[in-house]
Amino acid sequence: MPRLRLTEIFHSLQGEAASVGWRTAFVRLTGCPLRCTYCDTAYAFKGGEWWDIDRILDRVAELEARYVTVTGGEPLAQPQCLQLLSALCDAGYKVSLETSGAIDIAAVDPRVTTVMDLKTPSSGECDNNLYANIVHLKAADQVKFVIGDEQDYDWSREQLKEWDLAARCTVLFSPVAETMPAAQLADWILRDRLDVRFQIQLHKTLWGDQPGR
Repeated sequence: MPRLRLTEIFHSLQGEAASVGWRTAFVRLTGCPLRCTYCDTAYAFKGGEWWDIDRILDRVAELEARYVTVTGGEPLAQPQCLQLLSALCDAGYKVSLETSGAIDIAAVDPRVTTVMDLKTPSSGECDNNLYANIVHLKAADQVKFVIGDEQDYDWSREQLKEWDLAARCTVLFSPVAETMPAAQLADWILRDRLDVRFQIQLHKTLWGDQPGR
């Protein structure tokens, strides 16, 4: 039976992306090859416990949520994540994957909604963006830009244009809470009439930085 290293499974409201606000079961896998400057889940870099897929499915079922998000860390750093995603889809859940975009998404089950970052300059991981992933994005998928300053915004706007991202899928612009005033980012989006969805992290508004919320 395939096993994955897990940091936590928890029940909360989805705080971002297209399913924001929905009651969701979160499966947080352990480990990430990136070290983004604004990361808020560094506790998932190491440790965790080994779970087999059947045990994960049993725990998710106990939470009685229609939506399931597989997150990290970087979930795709564990190859068995692909089997977990398919198993969750087979069980009838609405499944989303939160991924950094630094690992190939081509083999992700097409029933999964992929929410993929393109890392901005202030993240310190911009050079690890795997742009070949863009061709694998489906209309139901989402590309997220986490924006920490005006340079990030200008860079993100250029990526939006260069890759015609708004024609491929939903594009999300989100401010880094500590460095980018949300209203300023909103004003820039309105000024430039960008075809993107502005978002802030609902879970942080409700519960701050509490792990597992």
